[in-house]
Amino acid sequence: MLPNTGKLAGCTLFITGASRGIGKAIALKAAKDGANIVIAAKTAEPHPTLPGTIYTAAAEIEAAGGKALPCIVNVREEQQIINAVEKAVKTFGGIDILVNNASAISLTGTLETETKKVNLMMDVNVRGTYLTSKTCLPHLRKSRNPHILNLSPPMNLNPMWFKNHCAYTISKYGMSMCVLGMAEEFRGEVAVNALWPKTAIHTAAMDMLGGSGIEKQCRKTDILADAAYCILTKPKSFTGNFIIDEVLLREEGVKDFDVYAIAPGYPLLPDFFLDETDMTAMKQGYGAPKEEKKLSVPQQEGAGGAKARPELSPVAETFRVIQGAMSEEYVRTTQGVFQFELSGEEGGTWYIDLKTKGGSAGSGKPPVAADVVMSMSSGDFVKMFTGKLKPTLAFMSGKLRIKGNMALAVKLEKMLTQLNSKL
Repeated sequence: MLPNTGKLAGCTLFITGASRGIGKAIALKAAKDGANIVIAAKTAEPHPTLPGTIYTAAAEIEAAGGKALPCIVNVREEQQIINAVEKAVKTFGGIDILVNNASAISLTGTLETETKKVNLMMDVNVRGTYLTSKTCLPHLRKSRNPHILNLSPPMNLNPMWFKNHCAYTISKYGMSMCVLGMAEEFRGEVAVNALWPKTAIHTAAMDMLGGSGIEKQCRKTDILADAAYCILTKPKSFTGNFIIDEVLLREEGVKDFDVYAIAPGYPLLPDFFLDETDMTAMKQGYGAPKEEKKLSVPQQEGAGGAKARPELSPVAETFRVIQGAMSEEYVRTTQGVFQFELSGEEGGTWYIDLKTKGGSAGSGKPPVAADVVMSMSSGDFVKMFTGKLKPTLAFMSGKLRIKGNMALAVKLEKMLTQLNSKL
């Protein structure tokens, strides 16, 4: 990991969404230098499902060696931003660094995204970032080495990053456009940069998106904290950059990335908005790809043997194996019906019924209404069911589109793990 140098001692950081996750990790890294941290976040009372409050984060920051100022801030409310900034300046004498970390996410298509979700993402991600930056800038301009750092991606215009979650992409790219514009507008006065992870990061949000077990495919928030620390200790002439955490840390001499892994050696999920030709095999330390499994299609027996079974297509063979693996346990623990709309050479409608007694799988529409509809190519379907393509990765890269109950989609991924040995 990147060692602390003490360069942020006495500096004041205003961090949105700092009560947990990435924001808190960045705060704790700076606190080790003796920095002042303004925790600008919504959670004042314990949340039923999410860890931490602004007050528990404050306690951790002070235990790490920093000074903390917890402020209740919903970045959708301009007056709350203004009040927190004024309180920060009164308490610490100014603001040196702003980290725009607060973010909202809904990975849904245009027709499935409710207006209130669109408003939430635009208000938090774009408007919140813009207004917090605007409010802090007069104070940042008085600092010796001021920085704004947005947790937002490089603006990749590949349509695959728009088609499955258009509103979310627009909102995150809005944060990146703030970097593009403000870096030039305040060049020579305030450094403005963006930071984005190369791989998925384990946070409460990732747990909700990926379900139990997803953490093994993620890195810790520490990698973003180290990368942020590296950026924020650079001179203000370092500006207008869209930085990927691992790339920067390698340039800084970090060689051991296993320390950032939740499960060292486990294949990592790439994050959104980064084009990679084959990220499914990327491992900590850039190990060799796993050997791919082959789809087992039993051979027909010769004339002297038993009656031969016609060789099935890869999709049909996959469903034959799934049908043979059905059990009451799968049905009891899943309680969902999955419909697959496949395109390509073996295109058509298929289903897996894990709700009706005994369960079933085959071609055509399911016997009862589907809870989840998954659309993808027949080739990617076979890869997914034979362990060559993780469902989460397929979804994040645009190869898989999901409509319906996302929690059930996560349950199907667990079942696939058990089925892979039979396919």
